[in-house]
Amino acid sequence: MKRWSCFLVFALLLAALPALAEWSTQDSREIRESRPARTGQAYGTNYIPEGTRFVVVLDDRLDTSRLQQGKGFKAKLGEDLAAPNGEIIPRGKRVKGHISAVDAGFHGRLLLSFDQIDTNHGWVPLAATVTDVPGEHAIKTSTEGEVERSVDKRRTTEAAIAGAAVGAGTGALAGGGRGAVIGAAVGGVVGGTAGLLTGRNINLNKGQQLELQLDRPLQVPSH
Repeated sequence: MKRWSCFLVFALLLAALPALAEWSTQDSREIRESRPARTGQAYGTNYIPEGTRFVVVLDDRLDTSRLQQGKGFKAKLGEDLAAPNGEIIPRGKRVKGHISAVDAGFHGRLLLSFDQIDTNHGWVPLAATVTDVPGEHAIKTSTEGEVERSVDKRRTTEAAIAGAAVGAGTGALAGGGRGAVIGAAVGGVVGGTAGLLTGRNINLNKGQQLELQLDRPLQVPSH
């Protein structure tokens, strides 16, 4: 009798195994689906994914000849930002940032950091990098997000030629043929340097668009 009882219990357990396995799998799936997705950092459907590109419009003028590290600046969202769940940060919402680094030397550089963005339900942290300055062909961006002044080689060459011509004329008046050669050399250096110095600073006017890329997922609060 005991043997038959054990056999019956064993048979019942075997019969129940598929149902238990299915229940366990379904339960695990529900747990996974209830958790936020992960791409380097946990986020759910109310987060705009990392790498998303969008445009902001400056509300302040940024001039490297006058800026200091740490100075704050303001901008506004130039287009709607939508999360996968349909929540939106509308165009025109305010953005806050600060100057991380600035260089007004021969090769102007500007590094902008973005701190916060306003939403329909308050301010949230924003981490983004400048990827482009639309419409400004004399300005480029690096992979680190630095905004840099491109050296205009054509203008520098033209300035050097003009300087050489002026120097040659002055040298000829002062010392004949040899003076013309020396004057041309000096004039060329001075003219080339003037070409480098002209427009060396970065000047981003109010209303300038900046293309940004999210460095981390951006939360869009729903309440």
